[in-house]
Formats: sequence, structure tokens, C-alpha cells
Amino acid sequence: MKCPYCGYLESKVVDSRPADEGERIRRRRECLSCGKRFTTYEIIENLPFMVIKKDHSREPFDRTKLFNGLMRACQKRPFSAEDLDNIVTEIENRIQNSLEREITSTQIGEMALAKLRDLDDVAYVRFASVYRDFDNIQAFMDELKMLEKTRKQP
Repeated sequence: MKCPYCGYLESKVVDSRPADEGERIRRRRECLSCGKRFTTYEIIENLPFMVIKKDHSREPFDRTKLFNGLMRACQKRPFSAEDLDNIVTEIENRIQNSLEREITSTQIGEMALAKLRDLDDVAYVRFASVYRDFDNIQAFMDELKMLEKTRKQP
């Protein structure tokens, strides 16, 4: 860390503690050249990622959009907003951990469907009907048969 007083590039940490409710680390440093002390803050870098939509346009990931889609699918189902927020956070973390800076809306939709499939059949079918854009009753019935088949397997 470059000393703000003399510009020397080496310092030692003399104290370290959490700040801002654990969101940052406050570090007291001492310059190894001039001996003066200074404070630095360390934060986690969250790199933004872009969503490639079906029309090939790109937009920044918006967790609110995903949350609202899940909320509509789970309407009148026994799930709290906190439950849905946890799902969104899990999906967002999975994307962040992939280190990819772009992801398709299809991949995000599949992740949401996987979470809903384990959570609630009705919410899954509701989300799938919008996400997969069923254009006829047969497509809807095929999805229901697939869901039923996965439920019967041990």
C-alpha cells in the first residue's frame, strides 16, 4: 500500500477490525520508510455482469426483475418475501462465482426453475408458463408431464 505521506510502497498492518457492520475491514497501517500511520479500508468487489436477453440485447443484471418474477409465480403460495429473496441471492451468488461477466436470460430462468421445482410445483408451473412462453395447451401439458415424471422417480 502506497504511503500517502512519502509515497513509499511498503507498509505493515498494525490493527485490523471490521467496519460498517462487517461490510468493510478497517486497517491501520504504518509506513516502513517514514513511520507515519494511515488508515485503509478493504471492501469486497462485486463485479457487475450483463444479461443477454432473447433478442440479443444486453442489460445489467437486475435482481429486482428476478425477484418480481418469482413473486408472481409464488403468489398465494406459502412463501415469504425473505424465502424468495434467498433464492435470488443464491442465483446471484452462483452467477458471481462463475466469474463470467455475461449470462443469458435463459440460464437465469433455468436456475430459477430448478429452485422452484424443488420448492413448489404450482410456483414452478406458473414460472415455466411465462418463462417458456407456452403458446398452446400441448406445450403446457408436456411441461406438466415432465414435472410429474420427475416426481415419480425415486
